[in-house]
Amino acid sequence: MTGAYDDRDGKIWMDGELVDWRDANVHILTHALHYASSVFEGERCYDGKIFKGHEHSLRLIESARLLDMESPYSAEQIDAAKEAVLQANGLTNAYVRAVMWRGSGPDMGVSAARNPVRMAVAVWEWGSYYGDAKWQGAKLDVAKWKRPSPETIPTAAKAAGLYMICTMSKHAAEAKGCSDALFMDWEGYVAEATGANIFFIRDGEVHTPQADRFLNGITRQTIIQMLKDNGTTVHERRIRPEELEDFQECFLTGTAAEVTPVGQIGDWHFQVGQTTRQVAEDYERLVRA
Repeated sequence: MTGAYDDRDGKIWMDGELVDWRDANVHILTHALHYASSVFEGERCYDGKIFKGHEHSLRLIESARLLDMESPYSAEQIDAAKEAVLQANGLTNAYVRAVMWRGSGPDMGVSAARNPVRMAVAVWEWGSYYGDAKWQGAKLDVAKWKRPSPETIPTAAKAAGLYMICTMSKHAAEAKGCSDALFMDWEGYVAEATGANIFFIRDGEVHTPQADRFLNGITRQTIIQMLKDNGTTVHERRIRPEELEDFQECFLTGTAAEVTPVGQIGDWHFQVGQTTRQVAEDYERLVRA
């Protein structure tokens, strides 16, 4: 499947029905377009099975709740919608995007309690999120923006509006020849990349920022459990930027990123070492198990 995302063959599940890809449209006065009242999930289907699909459905509903939206569908209904759209498009290895938003209705201001909550699921073929960097080690910029305090945003929601500074930071990074950008949080501690969580390795032990002030990724949780099951010590803690010079390896995790080694962050350099390669191989086996 190639071409612009709004001009493709195929089907998209929208509000309970499969519609032609090009007809899956919303009105210009959709509340989400103006006020970011939208939440979403990114998932991958491997050999016909969505990895952690039900967990993603549950998180979509919870993200909506955190934005004061009641999901019109249960997790089981969302699971079924994802399966239906995969089948309709004949895909067994694909990226799955579920999105829920406040549509157009009688309200067109900040308040929109009377507007319907709508939902869609689209699927498409999508290779490595970071391209060749997946194997060579991604190069990251350090974002000028900071991840905000949980007192200012619902950090546990995968909400569209929270990605505004991600888009800005990734554009700035790409302009410098980087694949992505690393955020610090509002207190100056290491947080996450624009669409992935981050891990560091020192002397065989793994260190990762404590996920109480940014989205605790499902892939992140999977990797931590996998490492612990393998007997690896994992430290979830506050990490200061100056500590980065002491880490030997670094990698990113996320549904799109999967496990991507990092070779450089700003002026800090890392090896694409054996531990990171092992984590990537173990994850690849797990998602296809």
